[in-house]
Amino acid sequence: MKKIIFFFLVLGFSGTLFTSCQKNGTDVGYQAPELDLPAIEFSYTGENFPDHFNGIASFNNEPNDNKRTDAGATLGRVLFYDTKLSLNNTVSCGTCHIQSKAFSDGKKFSPGFEGNLSTRNTLSLVNPRFAATLTWTGQNIALEEQVLQPIGNHLEMGLENLDHLATKLSKVDYYPALFEKAFGSAEVTHEKVSKALSQFLRSMECSQSKFDQGFNNDWANFTALEKMGKDLFESADNGCDNCHRNVNFYYGSEANIGLAMDYADEGAGNGRFRIPSLRNVALTEPFMHDGQFETLEQVVDHYNDGVQPHPNLDWRLTNGNGEPKKLGLTETEKQALVAYLKTLTDEQFITNVKWSNPFK
Repeated sequence: MKKIIFFFLVLGFSGTLFTSCQKNGTDVGYQAPELDLPAIEFSYTGENFPDHFNGIASFNNEPNDNKRTDAGATLGRVLFYDTKLSLNNTVSCGTCHIQSKAFSDGKKFSPGFEGNLSTRNTLSLVNPRFAATLTWTGQNIALEEQVLQPIGNHLEMGLENLDHLATKLSKVDYYPALFEKAFGSAEVTHEKVSKALSQFLRSMECSQSKFDQGFNNDWANFTALEKMGKDLFESADNGCDNCHRNVNFYYGSEANIGLAMDYADEGAGNGRFRIPSLRNVALTEPFMHDGQFETLEQVVDHYNDGVQPHPNLDWRLTNGNGEPKKLGLTETEKQALVAYLKTLTDEQFITNVKWSNPFK
């Protein structure tokens, strides 16, 4: 497919500060830093993904009425990092989704716009184009709806009235031109905000890890320990890839993994939570929905012999008689699994300017 590229000029000039102060329900003034928006080409059909991603192409969640464009994804990039999307201009989407941490934030629970903590650990963003959901409970809703939920959440960003969001953004100097470029009209609506944020997220491509580099090269770039870890991960006895399938290491379902006998947070019901992708997992500690594990070593120990015999324990973690499976890994084998998981880190993904903060 021919790439459609919208090049647009950086708004203003070097040293210019865009300002917008108005009443927003908290009477907090707002001064945006200089925007750094060079023309950037965002991909459209997955052509930048390696061939081994072809098998998950059917998971593409991009709707026909919101195809990515450079201008749309660029607007989404600005919105993603703009604290103006919170009630008191203190947090943005990028506050909890930090690029260097694979768009997680390294915290057990994240503070929202008033400092109150979220109730679950922040999930990283991994190839959102191929994800059925970005939530811990696996809600089957469109990405366009999911991106608005944190903005309207009373703990996270606090702008519960989405009409107020549109009014607020329309008074910010740089947005009319960005919306005009993206949608052919300077009018700001929460529907357009939703579409632009979704375009930005769908532009994210995590596909250049050590694992990806070795996939079609017989793992020649792997160390002996990493190869051992790969074999253990794929072993039928251990069954790690029963849940973390395909090259995205993501299955798209929820499971009770025996974290406790009594869950304070029941998730999707009966202690079931989304099985996340393992791409960039080494960057996303602490782990699990409640951030209870601080290291990958602790995660491996849990699956090795720490799974609790919850009555709703996922069958893939049982020994066939309803009891938790004990893997019986040696210390070297546990180290090998951790080494393999670290090959899933994509350094280009966490440094690429396309997904970085455009506010200086």
